[in-house]
Amino acid sequence: MIKMTYNIDRIVAKILLSFAVVLFSVNALGVTKADADALYEKEDYAEAASAYESILKTKGVSSALYYNLGNCYYKLDDIPHAVLNYERATLLDPGDNDIRANLALARGKTIDKVVPPSEMFFVTWWRNLTTSISLDTWSYVGIAAFVAMLIGVCLYMFVSQLTVRKIGIYGAMLMFVVCIIANLCAFSQSMDIKHRGTGIIMSPSVTVKSSPSDKSTDLFLIHEGSKVEILDGSMKEWKEVKFEEGKQGWIPSEAMEVI
Repeated sequence: MIKMTYNIDRIVAKILLSFAVVLFSVNALGVTKADADALYEKEDYAEAASAYESILKTKGVSSALYYNLGNCYYKLDDIPHAVLNYERATLLDPGDNDIRANLALARGKTIDKVVPPSEMFFVTWWRNLTTSISLDTWSYVGIAAFVAMLIGVCLYMFVSQLTVRKIGIYGAMLMFVVCIIANLCAFSQSMDIKHRGTGIIMSPSVTVKSSPSDKSTDLFLIHEGSKVEILDGSMKEWKEVKFEEGKQGWIPSEAMEVI
């Protein structure tokens, strides 16, 4: 009788524990973008930021969520986190003008005003083309161009009229070029998203070192909100980075956060 009671108690405890886990999961999943948006509209920016962070952790990332989170931090005058989240939104949707505009506003409030070094015009042109629309849109363009190319080939092969055949073959050649460009742009964006080779300085100020050691030579000072390219991320405590104006050096890993 005692043994049976003990088993029943264990069963009841497991049921209650399972119920608690389910209830916690429901509550965790209960925060929606609409709830976070409502908090933002009420100007409760700290709670809205917490809600957006929770959604990003539990339901996956999106450019809209990062954009809204960046807006919250901008309203809270937390410029490094605003820049970080606008950059993350831009990474997922580089063609969004609203995201670009707000990123420019946030970067305008950073201490370090950067003038990027000049580059060859075709490098700038290619980067602007690649980031003109999102990865998904480039994928759709590539698929549409491939289908149009097949239609052009069919017109050339199966239509007897010379004019239509010319339109078909020249159109197919053009769509082949568009398909290649779209796939290259999509691949370039996907590599940027996958490798995450840039970061934002989060500490108020950081002394950039000549080597990964506190005892090494001080090179210059950098401030929060600055964007860096990660050259060497193999070490746990230190990262070798390159700044947008071309200077480079070593900073503590904790001083920056990867975009």
